[in-house]
Amino acid sequence: MIADTLPRAERIARLNDRARSGFDPSARILFTRGCLDTFCSGDTPSGLLAQAELIKAIRRHPFEEDTYGERDFGSLTFRDEKVFFKIDCYDLDLEFRSEDPADAAITCRVVTIMLASEY
Repeated sequence: MIADTLPRAERIARLNDRARSGFDPSARILFTRGCLDTFCSGDTPSGLLAQAELIKAIRRHPFEEDTYGERDFGSLTFRDEKVFFKIDCYDLDLEFRSEDPADAAITCRVVTIMLASEY
């Protein structure tokens, strides 16, 4: 549980960290088609390994403090390609933006991994 005594941006940042680190069971991790085509050749062992390596790189991504401090966007180089990841916060039905991203009980996070050229 993320302490309510923390500043709002820090609560959101910690929940975003949980999502990209794989510790939020309700979070979704999505790869764009361009990202899959570039790194992951289907369901082959090498394609699945590339997905796992890319997720590992995102989990370990060090953040320099961003403008709002929510750690909801990152950029890194993976296999000589610039990759972005973005964390968006939705309601539990994934229809609308979350009313309160600082409240994990009403928020589902979606981590989208894409090539920079797709942004």
